[in-house]
Amino acid sequence: MKLTALQLLLWHSALWLVQEATPLRPTSSPSQSFLLKCLEQMRKVQADGTVLQERLTGCLHQLHSGLVLYQGLLQALAGITPELAPTLDMLQLDISDFAFNIWQQMEELGLAQAVPPSQGTTPTFTSAFQRRAGGVLVASSLQSFLELAYRALRCFAKP
Repeated sequence: MKLTALQLLLWHSALWLVQEATPLRPTSSPSQSFLLKCLEQMRKVQADGTVLQERLTGCLHQLHSGLVLYQGLLQALAGITPELAPTLDMLQLDISDFAFNIWQQMEELGLAQAVPPSQGTTPTFTSAFQRRAGGVLVASSLQSFLELAYRALRCFAKP
């Protein structure tokens, strides 16, 4: 019984909000200057929205491309050492998931290209030393990339 009453209350609240958001019919004609100011403000908001969307599109494309690059670099490090293999596998999975989530968000926003970018050529490490040295360089570079990505994404989260 309480659930039904709660549902009815929520339904009534939702209808009330919709009614409040519905524009009223004008009782008198607004002035021409008011209409021009509203039109000017609407154009400004549209332009600001376009700029924000372009910045967001560029940011998400760069972020996704960088993650795809690091996916390839981490794959090239396979076999670095038996002790690091589980950590490397987990990092590869995390980067792949992050790249997929970014791509999915781009698709939902209508910003994604028809085909996701593919990995370019990845280095081939022929010796254990090259894999260890490459691992240090890739890890350091990945850390810097993720810190930069975090700061960029936080800019879009600010009100």
